[in-house]
Amino acid sequence: MDHVEFGKYLSQQRELRGLSRDEVSRVTKISPSLIVALEEGQVERLPSRVFVVNYIRAYATVIGLAPEEAILRFEEVDKATPEPSPVVLERERRRRAWLVLGVVLLLVALGMGAYVALVLNGKVPNPLPR
Repeated sequence: MDHVEFGKYLSQQRELRGLSRDEVSRVTKISPSLIVALEEGQVERLPSRVFVVNYIRAYATVIGLAPEEAILRFEEVDKATPEPSPVVLERERRRRAWLVLGVVLLLVALGMGAYVALVLNGKVPNPLPR
């Protein structure tokens, strides 16, 4: 069993009980997008494991499954899933760092552009002597 099959299991159990995703989301306070990610096995869209385990507990309780059984099934699947290699993790860390740097530089450029526009429109005094 993998994450996709586990998600199908949850979805089937919910449907057997005549509940919609929206109903489960409303009662558990889990966002609809996270319910979809959980039911479709989209692990990359889920938060850290501690949150997922609590989501599964709440989800199972609402649909009438034994929460601990559902968590055990998830843990079996999660343990069978290999961890990303250190190279992949480092690559992802660097990609995020460059993304953050790009956003910061964009914000600085926009701020400078806005300041220049305000100076040129006379809204802010020109700091340079004429």
